[in-house]
Amino acid sequence: MGRIGMIDWGIGGIGIYRRLKERFPRASVTYFSDTGFTPYGKTTRQELIERLERVVRFLREHYVTQVVIACNAASTVVDELRCGGIEVSGVIKPAIDLAANLKPQDLGLIGGRRTVVSGVYRRGLAAEGIALKQRIAQPLSGLIEKGEIDSPVLHFESERILKPLAHCSHILLACTHYPAIADLLSRYVSPKTQFIDPADAVVSRLDLSRIMTHQRDIFLTTGSVKVMRRAAKAAWAIDLQEPKQARGL
Repeated sequence: MGRIGMIDWGIGGIGIYRRLKERFPRASVTYFSDTGFTPYGKTTRQELIERLERVVRFLREHYVTQVVIACNAASTVVDELRCGGIEVSGVIKPAIDLAANLKPQDLGLIGGRRTVVSGVYRRGLAAEGIALKQRIAQPLSGLIEKGEIDSPVLHFESERILKPLAHCSHILLACTHYPAIADLLSRYVSPKTQFIDPADAVVSRLDLSRIMTHQRDIFLTTGSVKVMRRAAKAAWAIDLQEPKQARGL
């Protein structure tokens, strides 16, 4: 028995954490925000692999037995991680399966630069016979991390990014930050457009049969505790209880 760990560069993965707690309120979670490190979308591939392996080892030393990489950029390398037997899953495969099952007539995607440029979604959906229109939406996650969820610049960037996708039947939110502003994003697409949030699909794939229950959730960050708490409250309406600084990383 152990805890479930969630890793993201920031607070985007709190959306998956929130969905997990809605469905399995007794699950014991350790959430790790790595804002003290280079943004995952800006590292080299090898640097990202080495960093994630190091964080997973750290979490394993703190009673975590299963890890979710709650970040699309980091999930592009999840199959290359060597984590000493601990189960590690990402968000991309569940998102592809969910989108394919919806059989969209015209599918768009917004995501960070690493996620889009990697081609992982395009290849995965092409294998299901689904064409994909992609847009890099890099500024959005940074604004959300700053606690900006309704600012003029967020509106400007959202409209600019979504304009070529405005009439898609579905748009896949390929960054865990984006569901936090789904209502705002909906203003810049057709009323018929449906956003795809993979959070439920990610949670549905977790094996919680060996996860400790009734233990206090732990929130760690390599960055600012104050900023993490403020951003989580602004984006997800969650007041994190006593987040702590992650030491030794």
